Order: sequence, then structure tokens, then C-alpha cells
Amino acid sequence: MSGVNALRAFVESHARLFVLTGAGCSTASGIPDYRDLDGGWKRPPPVTLPAFLGDDHVRRRYWARSLVGWRRFGHARPNAVHAALAALEHTGRVELLLTQNVDGLHQAAGSREVIDLHGRLDTVRCMACTWRGPREAFQHALVAANPGWADLEASAAPDGDADLDAVAFDTFEVPACPDCGGVLKPDVVFFGENVPRERVEAAMAALARADAMLVVGSSLMVYSGYRFAVAASRLGLPIAAANLGRTRADDLFTLKVEAPLDEALGFMLQA
Repeated sequence: MSGVNALRAFVESHARLFVLTGAGCSTASGIPDYRDLDGGWKRPPPVTLPAFLGDDHVRRRYWARSLVGWRRFGHARPNAVHAALAALEHTGRVELLLTQNVDGLHQAAGSREVIDLHGRLDTVRCMACTWRGPREAFQHALVAANPGWADLEASAAPDGDADLDAVAFDTFEVPACPDCGGVLKPDVVFFGENVPRERVEAAMAALARADAMLVVGSSLMVYSGYRFAVAASRLGLPIAAANLGRTRADDLFTLKVEAPLDEALGFMLQA
């Protein structure tokens, strides 16, 4: 049996799938991923929360690169992988889709039972009060404060970032919270920041109700996602994965399919 046929048989033999997705799902939408085929970093690791909060230059650099990167990220659209997983949910076989991505493309494709483990990049929050606002509106504020940056071009980097390494950021202006003047950050979990407990608890509860786990497009190198594979293994659940390259949980999988994701999941779109 080919890998794709084996994956189809796995999916069709389990009525309640806990699906965990990663960056590989969104690369065909023009959003680069972080990891190479061996699970190592393709570029320097993302900014940490302590660095973002503690260093004004780091914040200027982050938001300057985000201003440029948002033009592509904010217009990304779902691809065949997102459509396939939405179609799978519509068959009633998905207990929950837990995504490590911050792009909202699963929901845009029609998935409804979704937890955004690491938050959403399309929302901005204040670190000093409860204010939240849409990232698109904050983009206008960034451009208004820094009009000379609006037409800069740069190659896309993961999660709305852009490569602007030859640019000085000292004069870049970052708008403050409109309510209290506090520091604004995207409403996503940075490195060094804990995933909100309620998300983890809700996902673990869904995992306990599932009869199998499906991993799609994730190396699981980050513990926040890997722990769910460990928990599934401890519960005795079979785990299938569709991913190009090594993952941290290879020894836990019942089945692993190394193929382009649109090919591996294409059967989900068949009537």
C-alpha cells in the first residue's frame, strides 16, 4: 500500500481525529516556514518575548520588518491543504484542529473547530492593559508614522516578517496603545512566552475524546506542539503524520507519509 493510500485508510478508519498542523500547511500560500528537512532552523530563531519587551531597538526592528512583511502576509489565501482539512472536518471526522500557525488560513478555508495554539497575527494587543485591535488598522498607523517605509521591498520571511537586514531602524516610530500608551505586540505567543493555559487544557480535552491523531506539516520541534504527540502516545492513540523531513516525534508515529502535502491530503477533496 502506498503512503497516501495508507494515510487514507488511517483517516477512514478513525471517526474522531485530533489534527495538529504546522507551518508546512501554509508554504504554498506564500508564507515561508522556519525549519529545513532535518528539523533545523533555516534562519535565526524568532524574536523572544524578553528581547521584545526589554529593548526598544528590537521592537522598532520587529515592527519595521512587520510593516513590510504584512503586505504579503495579510493577503495570503488558503491553499489546497487548508481546503482538504476543512473538507475532512465537514465529513464529521475532526474532533479538533489545533494549529501552531498564526495566519488564520484554516478558518478562512472553512474549518470551524480550530484552536490557534500560538494566537493570531491579525490582532494586536497591549501588554499593559486589555486593549486589542485589528492588525490591518495598526498597519495604517505604522505607515502613517513612517511614510518612507511604505514602498520598501524585501523578501518574505516566516509569519509576516521581512528581510530588511541592511536598513537602520533607529528612526522608526512604533505607535503606542491608544488607550494607555503601553507597548503593543501582535497577539501571538513569542519564544519565551507561555501558551495560555486555557488553550492547552481545551486541546488536551479534545485529544482525550479523539481516537487517533493526525499531524500535518509540522516538525514538532517546538515543545508546545510536541507535547500533544507525547500525550497522544501515552493515551495509546495511533498517530499518523504527513510531513516532509524529520520530526521530533518520528518514533511515536504509527504511520508517516513524506510527500507534498497537497498530494498526501488530496483524497480529502474527493467527493
